[in-house]
Amino acid sequence: MAGPADYAGTMTESTPLAQGFAPVDRAAWRALVAAALARSRGEVSPDDAERLLATTTDDDYTVSALYTPDDVADLPIPADPGSPDFVRGAAPAAGMDWDIRQRHITVAGTPAAVTDDLANGVTSVWLTGGDPDTVAEVLAAVDLADTPVIVEDYEPGARLARTLLASEGPLNPASSLGLDPLGILAATGRAPDVDDTVALAGEAQAAGIKAFTIDGSVYHDAGASFGEELGAVTAAGLATLRLLTDAGMDVATAAGLLEFRIVVTDDQFASIAKLRAARIMWARVLEVAGAGSDTGQLQHATTSIAMLTSRDPWVNLIRNCVAGFAAGVGAAASVTVEPHTFALEPADTFALRMARNTQLLLLQESHVGFVADPAGGSYYVENRTRQLADAGWAVLREIEAAGGMTAALDSGALAARIERTWNRTSERVAARRAPITGVSEFPDRERRDTPAQGWRRPGGGLPQHRVAEAFEALRDRADVAATEPVIALITLGPLARHAARETFATNLFAAGGISTVSVAFDPDVSLELPDGVAAACVCGTDEDYDQHIEQVASAAGAAGVRRLLVAGKPGARAERDEAAGVVGHIYVGCDALAVLTDTLDLEVPA
Repeated sequence: MAGPADYAGTMTESTPLAQGFAPVDRAAWRALVAAALARSRGEVSPDDAERLLATTTDDDYTVSALYTPDDVADLPIPADPGSPDFVRGAAPAAGMDWDIRQRHITVAGTPAAVTDDLANGVTSVWLTGGDPDTVAEVLAAVDLADTPVIVEDYEPGARLARTLLASEGPLNPASSLGLDPLGILAATGRAPDVDDTVALAGEAQAAGIKAFTIDGSVYHDAGASFGEELGAVTAAGLATLRLLTDAGMDVATAAGLLEFRIVVTDDQFASIAKLRAARIMWARVLEVAGAGSDTGQLQHATTSIAMLTSRDPWVNLIRNCVAGFAAGVGAAASVTVEPHTFALEPADTFALRMARNTQLLLLQESHVGFVADPAGGSYYVENRTRQLADAGWAVLREIEAAGGMTAALDSGALAARIERTWNRTSERVAARRAPITGVSEFPDRERRDTPAQGWRRPGGGLPQHRVAEAFEALRDRADVAATEPVIALITLGPLARHAARETFATNLFAAGGISTVSVAFDPDVSLELPDGVAAACVCGTDEDYDQHIEQVASAAGAAGVRRLLVAGKPGARAERDEAAGVVGHIYVGCDALAVLTDTLDLEVPA
């Protein structure tokens, strides 16, 4: 197999990629965009073109459709990798490969699974939970001097941290006790034992390993925006620094005991920018704290559990690949790809193999690790990096103004802020403005006997969400019904007139586990529906609705329909449709979740 070195000679050649193309300035681009938009929107001014294509994020900054050198003219010029503010990551190392860190929820079979992982490309191990005896078995099966091991324990007493410290022989310097006192408070509502945490940190320092893993997934899984996660994880890191320095440790030594876990998602460029922004923020914290300018942020990137679906989990392989790519391009030191079945069931051998192979393909086939900070210099990525750093810094200042991370968690202020963001996300998902492939769009039609049993951390603090959870709850409800819920699609006119809306309706109702049966409407024949069907949706053109809606509604009522919908926006017909007996409309951007819930309430009473 050819490697990066085989292409080294050809990569120095310069090819003018724009050769033969006439130059296009921003004004010309705006004019072309305005003309294109005018075909669907009517007259559009070139001055409005960029505004219409811009997107406002949950962190209240704008993502534009076009970036040019003018957009980075006022931004700091990024230094080389390894230089403050570390936006470009650490100094390049030989090979540039990142650490492939596999996660295991510790159970009886974990020692064998870990051994298999390490024999097939995994380079470090992340153990979550489990009893100390099983964890000790895993540790006994690992060359601890060669392989970093990171433990994570949500139970009181830091049992797994002590198990790691009690292991025989030296530990790899990249190993970590996984302590996260503020993360435990956020996840479980349980206050940390400060004296015990400080004592363990001292033992970790003496053993030459990391003590803390400041975990951003606790905030991400609760629904935090990227900026909120950055602000929260930086505030938690700052609080941990204070904890250690108050106990007499110097700030540089304390900073060296910390690793940060940042979540990456299938929003590729935002995830790249998030990792870069996190390093900017932490470099600024250390600068103010007096830790010196040569200390960067050690980052562990993990793919999002919140983005995973229990329905059609194969799509998760694509989500994970995009997120893993973003982690590598964003220069994380270590990367975990969560198993694609994590929202459905415990990971089996195949799921673990797919998780590690995703990274091996990125590194060994695609050579993503061959270039340091390949996104650096992109007008878009540089802008978004600074926008996210500013958004995260604003959240950090808000937390600090509230008295620090502990106070923000105890008061519920941070939870309330994250909940507002989650509610906005939920609204987009419900309206399918944030479509979920395999769930809310192109849904997998397979029914299953039991609900998913995906992994969840112990509760008591911030909630743990998945973006698909509301739609999947409807599917679970439909699956356990004695008979599959059905809605009738009453079609008007020939196929060419109703096919588009009939297809749209079929896919929308499938997202809630509701099957469809099409029944052609004939004004001269009584409407007959399958036995037990009490809901129907009319599918046709606006002209057909204008002509037949009262007659169709009357026939549907006579056939036993108790809930009548219409496919298409109501527009000027709203009052007329309501008077005829129509209770709602389905269309692109409607509250699909509410429509499905109300339909299931009729077909499958709660």
